[in-house]
Amino acid sequence: IFPSPSNSGNKEITWMMLEAGAETDVVNSVGRTAAQMAAFVGQHDCVTVINNFFPRERLDYYTKPQGLDKEPKLPVKLAGPLHKIITTTNMHPVKIVLLVKENPLLAEVEALQKCYRVLDLICEKCMKQKDMNEVLAMKMHYISCIFQKCITFLKEREDKLDGFIKSLLKGRDKDGFPVYQEKLIRESIRKFPYCEATLLQQLVRSIAPVEI
Repeated sequence: IFPSPSNSGNKEITWMMLEAGAETDVVNSVGRTAAQMAAFVGQHDCVTVINNFFPRERLDYYTKPQGLDKEPKLPVKLAGPLHKIITTTNMHPVKIVLLVKENPLLAEVEALQKCYRVLDLICEKCMKQKDMNEVLAMKMHYISCIFQKCITFLKEREDKLDGFIKSLLKGRDKDGFPVYQEKLIRESIRKFPYCEATLLQQLVRSIAPVEI
């Protein structure tokens, strides 16, 4: 029954079912997942909800020592703030930086270092798991890149994250286009480590011919 709310365009019920444990990779009688069925009938908001969903339990895995590790890769206190950013559907870099800035636990160099390393691990897992999720992998990588840029501003600029936000919003003189923001997004795409990814190749084909 999972495809039903996603087909009818009900984002709230789709999200509730995901939080209740509905599996996103189960296929129906014609071999389509809920996201594929929602896309087929034009319910792209529901597709976005499904593709952006990341269960809190998958993040909590990193708050416990694994294997020979003596310490967890992610402190428990950072799991909530990081999960909020991971599950956001607004991917504007300013929005992500504001989410970092609003949480004192997160807006520290050491905290962001731990978070971006966990995001890189999740990105790798998304690409190497049996049911590859390129969309989620790219999202994790993109947020990781923004966190790393946050670290640079926290270390080097007196105005810290406010300076980062100003840089992202500043438009060039002739037409107001936010060049720094554009370069940041392009750089994050260029640094995506899985060159064989179909999504990466599509993005490169779309963006490369377009001048800033």
